[in-house]
Amino acid sequence: MLKSKTFVKKTRSGGVMKIVREHYLRDDIWCGCECCTDCKQEATVLQKDARIESDLCSYPHYLIPDTNVVLHQIDVLEDPGICNVIILQTVLQEVRHRSAPVYKRLKDIIHEKEKHFYTFTNEHHRETFIEREPGETANDRNDRAIRVAAKWYSKHLKTSESDADGLKVVLLTNDQGNKQKAAESGLLVYKFEEYIKSLTANPELVDHLALSNDDKAEITSSKVLFPEHIPLSRIQAGIKSGAFLQGTYRASRDNYLEATVFVQGEGEDSTEVLVQGLQNLNRAVHQDVVALQLLPRNQWVSPSSVVLQDEGAAKDDNVEEEEEEKNVLMISAAEAARKPTGKVVGIIKRNWRPFCGMLNVSQIKESTRHLFTPADRRIPRIRIETRQSSTLAGQRIMVAIDGWPKDSRYPNGHFVRSLGGAGDKDTEQAVLLLEHDVPHQAFSQVVLSFLPKTPWAITPEDMVGREDLRHLTVCSVDPPGCTDIDDTLHCRELENGNLEVGVHIADVSHFIRPGNALDKEAANRGTTVYLCGKRIDMVPELLSSNLCSLRSNVERLAFSCIWEMNHKAEILKTRFTKSVINSKASLTYAEAQMRIDDTNMDDDITKGLRGLNKLAKILKRKRIEKGALTLSSIEVRFHIDSETHDPIDLQTKELMETNSMVEEFMLLANISVAQKIYDEFPECAVLRKHPAPPPSNYDILLKAGKSKDVDIHTDSAKALADSLDGAKVDGFPYFNTLLRILATRCMMQAVYFCSGMDSDFHHYGLASPIYTHFTSPIRRYADIIVHRLLAVAIGADSTYADLMDKHKQSALCNNLNYRHKMSQYAQRASVAFHTQLFFKTRGILNEEGFVLFVRKNAIIVLIPKFGLEGTVFFDHKDKVAPSMVFNEEGPTLNVEQHTFHIFDKVKVTISLDDSNIQHQKIRMSLIDPVITGVSVPAPNTEPQAKKPKLDR
Repeated sequence: MLKSKTFVKKTRSGGVMKIVREHYLRDDIWCGCECCTDCKQEATVLQKDARIESDLCSYPHYLIPDTNVVLHQIDVLEDPGICNVIILQTVLQEVRHRSAPVYKRLKDIIHEKEKHFYTFTNEHHRETFIEREPGETANDRNDRAIRVAAKWYSKHLKTSESDADGLKVVLLTNDQGNKQKAAESGLLVYKFEEYIKSLTANPELVDHLALSNDDKAEITSSKVLFPEHIPLSRIQAGIKSGAFLQGTYRASRDNYLEATVFVQGEGEDSTEVLVQGLQNLNRAVHQDVVALQLLPRNQWVSPSSVVLQDEGAAKDDNVEEEEEEKNVLMISAAEAARKPTGKVVGIIKRNWRPFCGMLNVSQIKESTRHLFTPADRRIPRIRIETRQSSTLAGQRIMVAIDGWPKDSRYPNGHFVRSLGGAGDKDTEQAVLLLEHDVPHQAFSQVVLSFLPKTPWAITPEDMVGREDLRHLTVCSVDPPGCTDIDDTLHCRELENGNLEVGVHIADVSHFIRPGNALDKEAANRGTTVYLCGKRIDMVPELLSSNLCSLRSNVERLAFSCIWEMNHKAEILKTRFTKSVINSKASLTYAEAQMRIDDTNMDDDITKGLRGLNKLAKILKRKRIEKGALTLSSIEVRFHIDSETHDPIDLQTKELMETNSMVEEFMLLANISVAQKIYDEFPECAVLRKHPAPPPSNYDILLKAGKSKDVDIHTDSAKALADSLDGAKVDGFPYFNTLLRILATRCMMQAVYFCSGMDSDFHHYGLASPIYTHFTSPIRRYADIIVHRLLAVAIGADSTYADLMDKHKQSALCNNLNYRHKMSQYAQRASVAFHTQLFFKTRGILNEEGFVLFVRKNAIIVLIPKFGLEGTVFFDHKDKVAPSMVFNEEGPTLNVEQHTFHIFDKVKVTISLDDSNIQHQKIRMSLIDPVITGVSVPAPNTEPQAKKPKLDR
C-alpha cells in the first residue's frame, strides 16, 4: 500500500461517515500487447502488427492520446480506421469527470473488440504512478503522468522479450507545452491534427477533426459581432449577488432572433425571461445553461407575433441584419403586454450534441468551407470544413459544434458522419430518432443475457405467493395489430349480488430485476416510442411481444387489482395480488363493441364486457361531476401500401364506447395503486401530477369564447368542464370540438415526481387528488417502479436501497419526464413526415378548415378531415404585401377587405412544398374568402384512382 487517506463526510440524514481511501501499487499489471512475453497476461488487446499507412509513421505503432484529444476528437477516435490505442487510467478518469457523454462513448469504443483499445491502469502500476509535486497543478501532474506512462511503454516494448519488430509508441497531444516536454524527454510525439492529416489511407478523417484554436483564429473575421462572455468566476459572483440570473436557454422555432430563458426558482417563483436580437442572444445555443442580465424595465418588450418564414438562404458574416432585428424589436415594443427581458452575458454549461441536417455547399469554387443547416430550426447554422462537399450535397449528415468565436456570425464545427439521402424514409426516420434523443440501438448482448431462457414456462417457484386466476374469463381490448398487450380485464357477478371487477397487468417486474443491465437499459429508455409503422421497444421483443404480453389462450404472470363493487360502481373492497391468468380473448375496440351491441351474443366474455361497459359509464359520469376535463385532440391513422409501405390514405381515428370503457378502469386502477403505495411509502412513492395552468394560459381560450359570445370560466377544473359542456353556437356544431382542442393547448404537461420531494399531488385534468401509472409496464418504466413499490407493500417482493431513496427516485422521474416528452415529439414528427409523403402523391387538394390562431402576418388553419394544421401567410418577399391590421385584443387580422377571427370557416388548397428538401412542409393557400392579391383560384382536383388499402 502506497498511502492511506482518512476523512469524514456528512450524510443526507445529518450523520457523519468515516471514509478511508487506500492507494495500492502493483508490478503485475499487463501491458496488453500481443507481442509481449514478459507480462503474464491471459488475453491481449493491442495487435502485434499495428500498422496504419502514415506519412509520419511508417513503422508499426500504438497511439496514446491525452485527455483533451479524447474530449475534443472523440468523433475521429470512433472511426474504424483508428485502432491499437492505449487509453491511460489518468485520461479515463479525467474524461469521466469532465464529460459524461464522451466518457460513455469512449467506454463503448473500448468494448469494441475490433477497435483494439486497451485501458492501462497507470495510476496503480509501480513504475508509472507519480506523486503530485509541490506547486504543481492537477492538470500539469496529469500531463506528466501521461508522459511517464508513454515513456514506460516505449522502454517496455524495447526491453521485453518480445518480437516487437520496431513497434513504437506515439503520444498525441494538442497542448504545445506538453508536446515540447514530451519531445525533450525523447518521446515520439505529434499534434493530433498533424498525425490524422498524415494518414494517407484515411483522408476522410480530416473532415471529422474538431477545429483547433489555430484553425478557429484562421477563419474568423476582424469585425467583433458579439459581446465578450463574462468569465465563470464573475458569473458565479454575479449570481450570488443577484446581478445575474441562471437559466436554460430555449430558442424559438419561429423566430431566430428570439429566445426565452427559463429561470428555475423556488416553487411558483420560476420565470421566463425574453431575449431578442443577435447581440443579446450572444452565441447561446438551444438548451445551454446561461447567465442572464435583466434589462431596465423601460427596455422590456413582448414576444414577436411575426412568423418568420425560412427562406433557406445562408447569410454571411458581412450581411447586415440590423434592419430585420429592428423590425422585430419595434413590433414587440409596440405591444401592450411586455415581459421581463434580458441579455445573455455568459455561458455556464454548453449542452451541445451532434446535430442532423444538410450541407449548404459554398458557391466559391473549390472552397472547403461550407455552411451546415440543422434540421432543428432552433439551432443556428454551423460553419464546417470538408473536402467531400460534392458527395455530401443532398445527404442528411451529422455535425458537431467546436466553438463560437465573438467575431463569427456562426459557430464553427466539424463533420461527424453521413446518414443517407435526404427524403429517404429510413434516413428521415434515423434523423427523427437522433434529433429527439430516442435510444434506438439494438439491445446489447449484455442486456439480452438477462432475459429468461426459452422455451419458458411457469414453474412452481413462480407460483409462490401468487394467486391462480386462470379460471376467470379475462380478455384484452386494444387497437388493431397490438402485440405488446399490457392489460386485461374481467367482470363477474358474485353470490352476494355484487360485482367483482379485475384489472390484470403484465408482471414485467418479475422478469426485470433491479440493478441489472436489462433494468438499467429500460430505465434509460424510459418508454416505448410508437412511430408510424415502427415501434422502438423499451424492453426486448421476447418480453414485449411474447412472455409479458397478455395474449389469449396462454398462461401469463400478472399483477392484479381487484375490486368488489355494487351496481352503482361504488367500491366496497380493493385488493392487490400477484397472479397467473389465461386470457380468453384478445379483442380490438371494434370487436369488443360489436359483442356488446350484438343482442344475439350471450357468452361469458360478452357478459363480462357488458358489465364493464355499464360500470364504466357510471364511473365516467362521476369523474366528470367531480370536475374531470373531457378535452379533444385529433389523432390520425395512415393506411399503408403493403408493397411500398407508403401512406395511401389518411383519416382521423374514431373513438368507441369500448375505448372509454378500458380507459375508465385503467384510471381507476392507477388511482387505487397510487393511494396504496403512498400510504405505505409516503417519502418515495412515484406518482404523477398534472399542474393547474396559470391563468394567462387561458387567454386565447377566453378570447375564442368571447368571439362567439360564449362565457368560459377557468376558476377551477370543474368550472372549465361545465363551461365547455355548455358551450354551443347555433349552426356551428363543430364549435365545441374546436373549443376543446384549444383548451387542450392551454394545459400544462403532466409529470412524474417522487412524493417525498413535492407537496402538490393533484391531477388537474382527472380531478383526482392522487394518481400514478401502473397499467403499462411493458412500455413505461415508471410503471415498473410502481409495480416494485406495490409488490413490497403487499409483501410479494423484497425492497432495495434505490427504491427507498427519494433523491434517486426524483432523479429517475426527471429522466422519465424527459424521455416521455421527447417520445411525444418524435411521434408527432413521424406523423408529420408521413403526412408529407401522403400529400406528395396527391398533388393539390381543396379542403374546408377552421382558423385556430391569428398571427400578425398569418392565420393557422386546422383541417379536421386530416387532423392537419398549416399556416396561410399573407406576406411574401416576392410579392407586394396586402394591407394588414392586427388587433391583439380580438385577436383579429384585417387583410384588405376581410377580417379573420378565431374559428372562422375557410377553404384552402393543400399541397406539399418541397422547395427546401430539408424542411419540406404542407403549404396552404386561401381560396375562400376571396381576398384580392392573396387568394388563389381553386385548382382542378380530379379524383385519382386509389390503390387497394391495407390498414396497418
